[in-house]
Amino acid sequence: MLASSLALAAAGSVFAQDVAREDTVIFDLDRTIKDPGNFNWFTPGTKRMHGAHQAMWEPLFILNYGTGDLDPWLATGYSQNDDSTEFTISLRDGIAWSDGEAYNADDVVFTVNMALNNQEISSREAATVRAQVASVEAIDDLTVRFTLNASNPRFIVENFGVRIFGSFLIMPEHIWSGEDAATFANAEPIGTGPYTFTSAATNRAVWDRNDDWWGAKTGFMDLPEPSRLIWLESGGEESRAQLMATNQLDAAQNVSVGTFEAIHAQNPAVIAWHEGYPYASADPCSRQLEINTTIAPWDDPDMRRAVNHIIDRTQIVNVAIEGATVPSRTMFVQYGSMAPFIDAAVAAGYELSATADAAAGQALIEAEGYTMGSDGIYEKDGADLEVKIHVNSASTEYTRTIDVIVEQLNRAGIKASSVPVENGVFWGEVLPFGAYEMTYSWLSCGSVNEPWASMGRYTVKDVVPVGERSPGFNNTARWNSDAAQKYSAIVDEMASRALGDPEVPGMVAEAYQYLHEEMPFIPLVQSAKLIPFNTTYWTGWPTSENYYNHPFFWWNHTHQIIHNLEKAGG
Repeated sequence: MLASSLALAAAGSVFAQDVAREDTVIFDLDRTIKDPGNFNWFTPGTKRMHGAHQAMWEPLFILNYGTGDLDPWLATGYSQNDDSTEFTISLRDGIAWSDGEAYNADDVVFTVNMALNNQEISSREAATVRAQVASVEAIDDLTVRFTLNASNPRFIVENFGVRIFGSFLIMPEHIWSGEDAATFANAEPIGTGPYTFTSAATNRAVWDRNDDWWGAKTGFMDLPEPSRLIWLESGGEESRAQLMATNQLDAAQNVSVGTFEAIHAQNPAVIAWHEGYPYASADPCSRQLEINTTIAPWDDPDMRRAVNHIIDRTQIVNVAIEGATVPSRTMFVQYGSMAPFIDAAVAAGYELSATADAAAGQALIEAEGYTMGSDGIYEKDGADLEVKIHVNSASTEYTRTIDVIVEQLNRAGIKASSVPVENGVFWGEVLPFGAYEMTYSWLSCGSVNEPWASMGRYTVKDVVPVGERSPGFNNTARWNSDAAQKYSAIVDEMASRALGDPEVPGMVAEAYQYLHEEMPFIPLVQSAKLIPFNTTYWTGWPTSENYYNHPFFWWNHTHQIIHNLEKAGG
């Protein structure tokens, strides 16, 4: 309650200013702003998601999760050479920084070169560009050419398309020139977006509309309707529920099903992605059971397939996640942009069952020489069939899910137990070094518009012995059978195919047969975010019925959400 009171007090101080509540959109912020005077996105910490890359810093493109298209924003399009080692981006004419200076190719080249030439810049996006780009040049004011170190058909969407969370952000050369990019605070930030920075404290940031925005002047897009945007630290689920229920918050971070239903009962104007169950939208990182394929008896594909048969995904959804998601059909997240690849795997006969077939799993176990003991546990050569499942204790979702799976396995005759470990140990020791038999995670996360990003995480080139760190958490299963070799050959070929290549869905189905046969990991359920939106003051929020893009308003694509908002009753 203290957190809630503080949040309400902070909100009250903001509302007392000169912009009416009905002209203001208030977004939930789920963390403290560590350094409110620092807007250097190249350095670690919260420098962008309290409004900076949602309202001020615009991306070049925005990936549409529904269609898989790259929607042009500051750029109008791009081209590439035949081997995807050279990309040319065309910028929109008439873009201007909020101080009136023109935004052009020189700004793009300058910012990219800052990342290329400064090893002390530590942001993930800067490091990715540094690893991929050999050189960048301005062809003219509106044209930029990138030369890569190696072929990469996904270069644009990975770096400039808001594929997941953010993108490489372009900074104004006339502000940053002569500054040390690793230490420059950028305390008075400017961008090309329709909002300019007004103020920030550790618990809120305020942005006001720039009525001289270049986009409206050039006809690119009308001015957004909200006059003011506020990112407000809510203080947690209880506080954000109270703020939503009393119309002091317009967009809230993830809440539980029970909390959402309580908010909606008090304030029927609060909506979610779906009108009814499962309410929530899919998160990019689907959940799965990771399996160490080097440890007996789980080095046997039939034993791994047995576990897959025993698992009841619908029960996981209903018991562990309160019905707020759906079972996975394949390894992929179920966005519209991934439908061609999911459909290809399903059509080939590789769809996962939403319910259990314990008898089929037990038949596979018994075929390996196990017999059921009087205690209901399988045994062989005097030893019980056991498995310990490591689980990150940082979230009740994780521990609840493994509790359900442990119960399912025990009922079927596998003596299963959970091993909760602290977050740092889980990510620092258990997963990367293969110090587990099974565990719960989401290591095939990555594909949101094409299949390679996820499938490429399980190729044999990343196999290292147990006890050595897996590169980038890739193939921590140490899957390296003949089937894995065949799978890898197909996926490696897929890596060179251009986005939209019509042969790729067929390649997915061909490679997927080896995943289906050997189950080096077992997909479980879609991860979900239940994000409440308040329609008391503003309508036009993204929903499954108004699917112009996904609803994660802390991402760089939030520009689309803001431009779609309309005053309620207006």
